Amino acid sequence: MVAWRAVAARDNADWCDLVGRAHGLAGARDTDAWTVPRRSPPWYPDAVTLRPGVDAARLLARIDAGPGASVKDSFADLDLAPHGFRVLFTAEWIHRPPAGPPATPLVASPLTPPGTPLVALPGAGPTALAPVTSARGLAAWSAAAGSEALHRPALLADPRVTILARRAGDGAVTAGAVLTDCGPAVGVSNVLAADGDLAGVWRGVVAACPGRPLVGYESGGGLPPAEEAGFRRVGPLRVWLRPDRHRDPDRHRVTTLRNRRTPARSPVHPPTPPSPPVSPLPLTFGPLLCTHRRSISVELAE
Repeated sequence: MVAWRAVAARDNADWCDLVGRAHGLAGARDTDAWTVPRRSPPWYPDAVTLRPGVDAARLLARIDAGPGASVKDSFADLDLAPHGFRVLFTAEWIHRPPAGPPATPLVASPLTPPGTPLVALPGAGPTALAPVTSARGLAAWSAAAGSEALHRPALLADPRVTILARRAGDGAVTAGAVLTDCGPAVGVSNVLAADGDLAGVWRGVVAACPGRPLVGYESGGGLPPAEEAGFRRVGPLRVWLRPDRHRDPDRHRVTTLRNRRTPARSPVHPPTPPSPPVSPLPLTFGPLLCTHRRSISVELAE
């Protein structure tokens, strides 16, 4: 039996690593965790655990564990409170078994076989999700996600990454998601729906990957739309944050990118203060933590 929770955690770590490397930050990985030696980009964690039972002190020794540090506790079994951290939010890893292509195209092209970039699919309507292929398109997508300058054009050149966008008649990005194809499943993060149609985005994501299992994570109001699209919960996760006692604690509640709603996912190193801490958060991204931001910003990208 496949341990989909572990698969989802590994995929999330892959996405965090891809984003970090686009910023010139190389991560390190072993059987315990993925980590970065210095602060990760906004909305992304400094560590993602890859198995249960990781030693907290050894994990924190691998990162800059000072104020602002964040850890994605993939198996919700760490106790970082004695080290000055608090739980920023909780969420659920999710998995969907492979699905066949829909009768009506919801995406501009299917993502098959694994690693094959999306191509135009005749018959896809104007409201379908389509791949972002240019720096200008990425800038428009990032603006809709509230993550300007975070996702860099280098990501578009990586065959493992597909950024999907849906546009309004005037060309504005109204919805989207990120797909990462780094292992046995396609990872879904940064789900956003400025037009409010989260359910439609999740259906489009499923349509983009016929025959492939999907993984991701969600929380709060982000879970029902994913579950309606056939995802099921496979285990909880927590994101821990070490607050800066010399700053307003609210400034540390941010959106993460793995599941963004209204525009982004929750960052860990917030530029602007969001809502109260906690679980569950609205998201979709994150970052990944990858991340979502709706009216509350908090999460870590996926």
